[in-house]
Order: sequence, then C-alpha cells, then structure tokens
Amino acid sequence: MTTPHEPEETRRHIVTPRSVRAANMEEGLLFPLSSEETRQLVRTALEEDGAFQDVTTIATVRSDRRTHATLVARQKGVICGGPIAIEAFHMLDESVTVRVDAEDGARVGEATPVFFLTGKARALLSAERVALNFMQRLSGIASLTRMYVDAVAGTRAKILDTRKTTPGWRRLEKYAVRAGGGKNHRMNLSSSVLIKDNHLAAVDGDVQLAITRAREMAPPGAKVEVECDRIEQVERAVAAGADIVLLDNMSLEQMRDCVKLVSRRAIVEASGGVTRDRVRAIAETGVDWISVGALTHSAPALDLGLDFEGT
Repeated sequence: MTTPHEPEETRRHIVTPRSVRAANMEEGLLFPLSSEETRQLVRTALEEDGAFQDVTTIATVRSDRRTHATLVARQKGVICGGPIAIEAFHMLDESVTVRVDAEDGARVGEATPVFFLTGKARALLSAERVALNFMQRLSGIASLTRMYVDAVAGTRAKILDTRKTTPGWRRLEKYAVRAGGGKNHRMNLSSSVLIKDNHLAAVDGDVQLAITRAREMAPPGAKVEVECDRIEQVERAVAAGADIVLLDNMSLEQMRDCVKLVSRRAIVEASGGVTRDRVRAIAETGVDWISVGALTHSAPALDLGLDFEGT
C-alpha cells in the first residue's frame, strides 16, 4: 500500500548520464521520439529560453556548486514527459543523476516526489523552466485523459483523441493521451480515411461513391470512417460498407438508436459536445469509441515544481 505522498505504482530507478529510458515497456508505453529527436527538441527549447547564457544564475551561483533538487507534483494527476525533462537537465550537466519515482503513466497524489536530482546547481537552475514546461503540458493532457477514462469505466467505450493538437507536438501529445489510458485516433490525414460532411458535399452526398473512391486510394488495411449527423446517413454508410460510423453532435437518444441500427456491423464512434459531465451518459448508449478534442486542445497544465535543497 502506498502512502499519500507516493505514486500508485512505485518503481524507482536511477537515470545515470545519457541513459534516459525511452520507454516504459512494462506498461507498453513507448516514448515516440528517438534520442536524436529528443535532443534536438530540448536544445531548441533551451536556446529559446537562453539557458546556455543564464545571466542570473551565472552571476549568483558558483560554477562548482553541486546541489540536490526534487521535482514534485503539487496536485494529483498523471505524469508524462519525463524523458524530455531529464534530457534538459543532462544537456546542461552531463554528470547529473536522477532518481525516478514516478514514470510516465504513473498516477500521483498531491505533494508526490517525481524525480530526485543531483548535479551542478547552475545546470539544474537553468534547465528548470524548460523541463517543467514540457512535463506540465504533457502531464496535463495525461491527467485530463485519465479523468475521461475513469468516467467511462465499466462500459464498452474507449476514449480517443483527435487531430486537434499543437502543431509540431502531435506525437508527444498523442503519447500523453496514451499515458493517461486513452487511445489514439488516426495520427494524420494519410493514415486512415475519415469522410466528413464537406467531403460528402463535394460528391453531392453520395456516401457509396465516397466510400468506393476512398477504398481505391486508401493504404492497404486502412479503415474507412464516415461522419454522420442523422440516422439516415448512418444507414447509408453501413449499407455501403463503412468500417466506422462517426455520430456527430447527436443526442443521447439518437446515439442509442444508431447503435441499435448498426448492430455491431461497424464500429460506432461518438464525437462533438463531449464533456466530462456528459461522457458517462454517452458511453452508456453503447458506442464503442468516444473522441474528445479537449484532451489535447484544452487540457490545463499539471502543477509541478522543482524544490532545491535548503529552500
């Protein structure tokens, strides 16, 4: 049993210089960036922040001063972004060591230690903001996702993300969704087919024609999904062989009717107007997937802080 100040699952390990773990294979949570991509991302962020010429720290802290610091979760949530934060500290001090108490995907309570760091004081101070910016953003997404996942527990519904991500951050933000227990929808426009209302308008509403053309052009094995805003469209999409029907902004009663109509002949996804207060009721209509744009476009940052020894 854990204490109120420990993660639900504590698997402490030490990260020595340049040994950042890129995956929590025990949980199947694979970090999406290569080591080189991670280094480039972190270097760009540190340069943007002027971390290599931190005048305040250089002026006030001796170059040989070493210290200990603790990265702490100041509110409950789910941790994500650890490999990036550790790379930020390593980039400014190759000798820094980190004890990881909460890996990506771990639930934490208020005042929970996440990392214990030992290294040059200047490096820890100068890397602090960049490390926290990455982790707070990604942990916020993971934490919000976990709230949605917990809300539908016991139903058949899975919580999915969307393409409403920060440009350039999609792989990281979708990774954070996985860390929170959610599932990824299509990664980009080339990975699968989603025929939306504007696509149908371009073919005069002919669902059969749209699906036929999509199957001719789509990559082998790609699923074909059709967005529907009324039950008549659902009927036509299923009859035309759609793999997935997306129920767009439908009422709960309409969703139940569509689930009954589809009768397991296709995957049924609900989208639009999905809030934490409403998501359980949506799941109880019998849909298979619920996609939530808010996971990545509206997640609040998780409150994390770095406490230095003696402060």
